[in-house]
Amino acid sequence: MARAAAEEKLYKIGEVCKLADLQPYVLRYWETEFPQLAPEKSGGGQRLYNRREVDIILRIKELLYREGFTIAGAKKRLEQEMSEPVAAAPAAEAPAPVVAAVAAPQHDLSKVKQELRALLDMLSD
Repeated sequence: MARAAAEEKLYKIGEVCKLADLQPYVLRYWETEFPQLAPEKSGGGQRLYNRREVDIILRIKELLYREGFTIAGAKKRLEQEMSEPVAAAPAAEAPAPVVAAVAAPQHDLSKVKQELRALLDMLSD
């Protein structure tokens, strides 16, 4: 019974933003692009995300920011991953736990900038 209650925990948009280190407008935009994200809304219109949606958000962030996918590419990859049987997905590709997703944003941003500059240098040669 306690397990069912834990699975039904809902996260407000502010909590998800802190966990994923994203701005609310980014999550709202992703909701328009990724049909897998359809948070419930409270009586007052507050977005409420379940654990599965939080994991999807973290995976989208990983695809876009770490793996360099475009929105269209991330959408295809996510659809592909979600259609695969759970047992077929290797553990290394599983989304990071919510707690591990909270990282130093400046460090991540500078790392992304370095990688983008390196790619730009490779393309301009």
